[in-house]
Amino acid sequence: MIVTIRWLILICIKSLINAKLMAAISHPPTIQREYSMYDVVAIGNALVDTEFTLSDDALDATGLTRGNMTLADTETQNALFAKLDEQNLKPAKQAGGGSAANSMVAFAALGGRAYYHCRVGGDDMGDFYLGDLADSGVDTDADYAVQVNGTTGSCAVLVTPDGERTMQTHLGASSEIDATNINFQTLMGAKWLYLEGYLAMSPSISEALGEMHKQARAAGAKIAVSFADPAVVKFAKDGLTAMLSRGVDAVFCNADEAALFAETDGDADSVNALLKYSDLVVITNSDKPTTIACRGDNGIIEHSIESVAVSQVIDTNGAGDNYAGAFLYGLSQGLDLPSCGRLAAAAASAVVSQFGPRLLVKDYQAIKDSVI
Repeated sequence: MIVTIRWLILICIKSLINAKLMAAISHPPTIQREYSMYDVVAIGNALVDTEFTLSDDALDATGLTRGNMTLADTETQNALFAKLDEQNLKPAKQAGGGSAANSMVAFAALGGRAYYHCRVGGDDMGDFYLGDLADSGVDTDADYAVQVNGTTGSCAVLVTPDGERTMQTHLGASSEIDATNINFQTLMGAKWLYLEGYLAMSPSISEALGEMHKQARAAGAKIAVSFADPAVVKFAKDGLTAMLSRGVDAVFCNADEAALFAETDGDADSVNALLKYSDLVVITNSDKPTTIACRGDNGIIEHSIESVAVSQVIDTNGAGDNYAGAFLYGLSQGLDLPSCGRLAAAAASAVVSQFGPRLLVKDYQAIKDSVI
């Protein structure tokens, strides 16, 4: 009798287990991802930077425009690397890059919550790139970012003795970034949407940027645009103007980019030209003071923020990116404009004093503690 009861119990347990297994197979659980309320959500190119130090003559021999970024196809990029190798020029550093990504690393390291949309290849460099962002505290999502059969973009950064950076970029998978790489849920509750100017050169993302703008506004987020490079203004002015014409709250650029934009916009004054599109304009100018201008109730209000002196400029790669990232962090935390400028100037000066476009987290924290 006891054996029979045990046997019946075992049959019931087995039937129950089988039923649960069948239910699980028929109705697999859906994976729900929860996204934090971010201080900033950004989108930009994903590039692995390879930096070289070289003489002015060696730079001239490449044919690249000094201080600018030049786009290249796979063959041209490989030819440049081969030419540098023939001259026995070895990489000084290799690290994750991309203008907006550098800004987000600074933002996150200072204590902000940042998410970055991008497109990488399903290769080792793509894994390295996303892992590097994660280690820096910047959120991404490989399900959206990875193009399985793609190749991760690369950037050859050539640094001359004066610290000036000249770049040749192969966008790789980034050249095809589109709406499939964007998780619009991340905009819910975000304080800022940050758009990289280089995307003005990517027709595949234009429509999606408009949708991001629309959803960011609906979510109550402010919108910032970084011009990123003079080449953007020279060769992608229409795409850049399309970004701005939707209405933005902040523009970050350097003096050369601002002057180019004003000239092509038919305005002799850079500040006035940019304030037609944005309520706040931040114009850096190398080691000279930065101009911060905004619209006030009684007209334009301008602040001039001194740069932080450095003993030697080693590498200007990422200086503007870090300035924008640190400034935006200050805005997200409610700092006044001069305080944002001083924090940004300190971050940029630290970046130009080393190789590479990013600092260590502890260095960003030390800057924050010394300025705020």
